[in-house]
Amino acid sequence: MDEKYIENVKELIELKDSDKVKELLSDLHPADIAELCNELSPEDARFVYLLLDNETAADVLVEMDEDVRKDFLEILPSETIAKRFVDYMDTDDAVDLIREMDEEKQEEIISHIEDIEQAGDIVDLLKYDEDTAGGLMGTEMVIVNENWSMPECLKEMRQQAEEMDEIYYVYVVDDDERLRGVFPLKKMITSPSVSKVKHVMKKDPISVHVNTSIEEVVQTIEKYDLVAVPVVDSIGRLVGRITVDDVMDEVREQAERDYQLASGLSQDVETDDNVARQTTARLPWLLIGMIGGIGNSMILGNFGETFAAHPEMALYIPLIGGTGGNVGTQSSAIVVQGIANNSLDVEKTFKQVAKESVVALINATIISLLVYIYNFIRFGGAATVTYSVSISLFAVVMFASIFGTLVPMTLEKLKIDPAIATGPFISITNDIIGMLLYMSITVLLS
Repeated sequence: MDEKYIENVKELIELKDSDKVKELLSDLHPADIAELCNELSPEDARFVYLLLDNETAADVLVEMDEDVRKDFLEILPSETIAKRFVDYMDTDDAVDLIREMDEEKQEEIISHIEDIEQAGDIVDLLKYDEDTAGGLMGTEMVIVNENWSMPECLKEMRQQAEEMDEIYYVYVVDDDERLRGVFPLKKMITSPSVSKVKHVMKKDPISVHVNTSIEEVVQTIEKYDLVAVPVVDSIGRLVGRITVDDVMDEVREQAERDYQLASGLSQDVETDDNVARQTTARLPWLLIGMIGGIGNSMILGNFGETFAAHPEMALYIPLIGGTGGNVGTQSSAIVVQGIANNSLDVEKTFKQVAKESVVALINATIISLLVYIYNFIRFGGAATVTYSVSISLFAVVMFASIFGTLVPMTLEKLKIDPAIATGPFISITNDIIGMLLYMSITVLLS
């Protein structure tokens, strides 16, 4: 999918050469066609879609970039979206698509869906928060009753499987539709004469609740090496399933959000977003950083006499500020990672702070000792800078480590994304506190 290939397709579209474009698309995977459509204008993408069969067109739409897909759908009538795409999508993909539109267009699309059962499932799924298992799940599953005989089970499974692209698990429910187990496909071959499914099913399978957060769903699938996980309601009824490919999309999006937060971006942005959006995403933290810089200059301005007496102290301002920022970011990054993968319990704050203090003590001792040796050689043992810089570095490293540990754990308890603690917030705070410690220690030693 290089630039030459894309230009060739654009030229053929301009010439309205449907046969050649269709020939080029025939051997492409839906994800590759989606990549091609991401590079085309909405009108050119529409030309391509008209050449695809309904199922392929639906698969391509799911794979497209969200912003490109939104622009593309804006030029299509609601009826076309419903009958050309939604009718051929799994419910979870259809819900993701419809969520991107305003309420009026959502209602129009749903009203044009011919399959009433599918339309009902979509309406039900739209009621769940998109950041929960209910908002991520699909309703396409193979389900059997625990009291069915093997012949009954096989007959029903064949009928249900015709409507599905992939079968990961066969779920077993009771007469009240509550999840009871998972039916191993191996048993169909090894135990064809079993009287009832419940005699061979694996009981009490791992499941998640409809209101479980996506982060917990990810951790569950990862911990138990699942390909799909069933979703149940408050009374244990099976209402859907989440597959690993859906989870991977969410993991990638969450990683992108966390990385942008840590980089000082206040909202999700892409490289192709307009100037206004990119500016509003970057400016808030830049303004906070500016205020922090002004605060720093005000602090240093109050120590004019100290700098006059010891001008060499100015040489170490970048060292103090940079070290504090680096140490704080390291500490907060480790804590945020621990919270994300559930290896760190925020209830054990004291234990984590104590552990980080020991690590900080070792790091602070080594760094301050090395700087002391350097300054001793350069300025001699009697110079104020020899002692003040080393002591300040020790204090800054200790403070930054503990502060970098406490902030994300506190944010997590307050239900605020702790990833924000790994960005400019930590660096700016440590820079200001570091300068205060540096100048105060220098004054005391003067």
